[in-house]
Amino acid sequence: MYSSLVADPPLIREPLHAPVAHLIRGGVVEGIHYGSVVVLDTDGHVQLQIGDIEAAFYPRSALKPVQAVALVRAGLPLDGELLSLTAASHSGEERHLAGTRRILELAGLTEDHLRNVTDMPFDPVVRDNWIREGRPASRLAQNCSGKHAAMLYTCRLNGWSLDDYLDPGHPLQQAIAEIVEDLTGQRIAQVTVDGCGAPLFSVSLHGLARAGARITTAPTGTPEARVADAMRDHAEMASGSGRDVAALMRAVPGLLAKDGFEGVQVAALPDGRAVAVKIADGANRARVPVAAAALAWAGVDPSLLTEFAGEPLLGGGEPVGCVRPVRALDPVALSACV
Repeated sequence: MYSSLVADPPLIREPLHAPVAHLIRGGVVEGIHYGSVVVLDTDGHVQLQIGDIEAAFYPRSALKPVQAVALVRAGLPLDGELLSLTAASHSGEERHLAGTRRILELAGLTEDHLRNVTDMPFDPVVRDNWIREGRPASRLAQNCSGKHAAMLYTCRLNGWSLDDYLDPGHPLQQAIAEIVEDLTGQRIAQVTVDGCGAPLFSVSLHGLARAGARITTAPTGTPEARVADAMRDHAEMASGSGRDVAALMRAVPGLLAKDGFEGVQVAALPDGRAVAVKIADGANRARVPVAAAALAWAGVDPSLLTEFAGEPLLGGGEPVGCVRPVRALDPVALSACV
């Protein structure tokens, strides 16, 4: 279905984004969210593209399933909840912290070995409770700690150095880069540093969608299938209670989905259909309904996606509008304004 050849890296340029969603208030277009969207069919062909799907961009945390596959290929022996946590942008709930500690314990390591930044929990309710309790920011609470713990475990298993595991030249990061190129089908355009401190690889939106499809269509027992199964079976470990990406995986049978900062979303089905979204201004209020509309366009039953149509726009406390995907993306009007 997908070629094993790796193409040249995407061009680094100003993305030619297009309108993907309208902010409707009282029947008037009050604002426009620009971005790019790609929908792939079961054979990997582009069925819909809006904006610029070939320019280099940073997938942010939407690339974590690919990174998790790379760790498993390098010998990471995790499955189930702990493997889901490896691919997580978690909310900082106690189960996430306990899972991260468990990964470190399996590696014979402690929180002191982590090199991600310190932070408060991502979930606002959990974060507020931390502040009331006087708990300080920590590397364990930061939303990427599961990935970092799994990176350290992989290093320990391979005899690689620990202190510099975030260096792009480290054997671990070189192994991850190789799998990023393999699954996206293209060379990496640029390497920088993500918010957590780990290397961040620039590919194209098209490449991100390809990677999602490669993961969900892989044979049972492969590293790709193990990651997909873990995330789908333990969606809250890959995100958190009340998170839209976990709810989306529960709502659509077989769907693998991962969000990323700055308005990125990837989602793929077991038959190879996949979508990827980038909202230019990074707005979650557009990411969710645009991703849902893309899935409906790909053939997912719209009735499974109604809760992801977006929050209503309020005026005086009453619904007066919505964020509605453009008609080219949402012909069935999944997001209908009042």
